[in-house]
Amino acid sequence: MDKIFRKPTNPVQIGNVIIGGEAPVVIQSMTNTKTVDSDATLDQINQLYEAGCELVRLAIPDQESVKAFARIVQRSPVPLIADIHFDARLAHQAMENGAAKIRVNPGNLGGRKTLLELARRAGHLNLPIRIGVNAGSLEKNILKKHRGATAAALVESALDYLEALEEIDFTNVLISLKASDVYTTISAYRLMSEKKTYPLHLGVTGAGPYESGVIKGAVGIGALLAEGIGDTLRVSLTASPVEEVRVARQIVQALGLRRFVPELISCPTCGRCEIDLVSLAVEVEEILKDYRLPIKVAVMGCAVNGPGEAREADLGISAGKKQGILFSHGKVIRTVEHTNLLDALIEELDLLAAKSD
Repeated sequence: MDKIFRKPTNPVQIGNVIIGGEAPVVIQSMTNTKTVDSDATLDQINQLYEAGCELVRLAIPDQESVKAFARIVQRSPVPLIADIHFDARLAHQAMENGAAKIRVNPGNLGGRKTLLELARRAGHLNLPIRIGVNAGSLEKNILKKHRGATAAALVESALDYLEALEEIDFTNVLISLKASDVYTTISAYRLMSEKKTYPLHLGVTGAGPYESGVIKGAVGIGALLAEGIGDTLRVSLTASPVEEVRVARQIVQALGLRRFVPELISCPTCGRCEIDLVSLAVEVEEILKDYRLPIKVAVMGCAVNGPGEAREADLGISAGKKQGILFSHGKVIRTVEHTNLLDALIEELDLLAAKSD
């Protein structure tokens, strides 16, 4: 199986998580609770953690939120990132209150001087900063020069801030270059990856509700990861942040960069199907949620597609006219009645799970 060669970047440590270097691609999300509501926010952080999220970002819009952040950090199962806009004082306080990283958009924080003051404090505490350049808040002179929020404009803005940070020897930095336009986002990250080796946080901002957001995120983030660009990601959805994590993990797993859970393979339906393949695939997908096996499971509708065309599957089921079969890597291991296919599949999954313990 061909593997993606990832472009080398500098490793950055965020709590107990490393981003960049030879570390695997890291999954992130952001709470949508009010940070001042510590209990609700912690509950959502725990849900994200259970879903497989490795870093969680919290909005810090005011003094009450930064105070609550200090309490939340103490009970969080994952490193927490403070998301700061407009008020640099909140960033300084968040660092003192246990933030593992600070995310800022210098375009709305007060410019170079404010960023450098923040970087000096972060350097003293050995904390990284993510420079999050966003198409919606680029500097006026850059917008005028590039005639809009182009990929080149995003990169120039980021490079200006990086140059200032490098002048004071602060390199504990990650970069994001986000736009709601997918191709602008892809182009910006491509360009930045050619110029610097800072870890890149991927994402398409303002992607939209679940269905359209998944498509934009998968296309934009997936294209970059397939080119070896990107060290961490968030899939932005107007939906539950838990769904962001699930989609992010699927994107990473689809490219073979990491394996988290069973991967389901199922054929498109056609006139050869002898069973209700759509319902069967949905049922298998639900069953697989209970397993943490990094395997491929196939659900095929006829003898043409299974086991022959699904021979890469570790385990699979297929239905003929009279009976169904279970197969592994192209070889039939059991023959059962159609009505017993799911039970037989679960038995085989349980055997694999027991062997992996």
